[in-house]
Amino acid sequence: MFGQDRTELRQMFFTSWKKHQNKQLMEPLEAVVAKIIELHPEYHALFENEASELDKDYTPEMGQTNPFLHMAMHISIQEQLSTKRPAGIDQLHQSILSNNKDPHETEHLMMECLGKMLWEAQSQNKTPDENDYLNCLKSYI
Repeated sequence: MFGQDRTELRQMFFTSWKKHQNKQLMEPLEAVVAKIIELHPEYHALFENEASELDKDYTPEMGQTNPFLHMAMHISIQEQLSTKRPAGIDQLHQSILSNNKDPHETEHLMMECLGKMLWEAQSQNKTPDENDYLNCLKSYI
C-alpha cells in the first residue's frame, strides 16, 4: 500500500484526516483513508496529537490495539474486494455480510482471518497462504 515505512504510512493517515476535516480535495486513496478514520471515532483524538503519535509504539504488552494497523487492515480488505483478489474473496465477503448485516463488523471478522494468516506467515518465515485465509473466512458463513 505505502511501502514498509511506518512513518510514511502514518503520515498518510494524518494528511488524509486533515484534508477531510478542512474539506480539501483528496486523492482517491486519501478519501478511503479518511472514510476509515471516520468509521473509528475511538481513534479521532490521536489525530489531534500528530507529534506524539507519529512514532509511538503499540505493543501487545501495552494492552492496546495498534490503531494504524487496525485501520490499514480495513484498507487492505477493501483493496482485496476491489481487485477481487484472492479469487473468491468477494463471494465470501457477500456471504459473511448476509449473515451479520453490518459491513464494518464484516470487515472486522475478515481482519481476524487476515491477521491470523499474516502472523502465521511471519512467525514461520513463509509466504502468506491465501487458501488458509479463504478457509478461515468460510468459517464465518
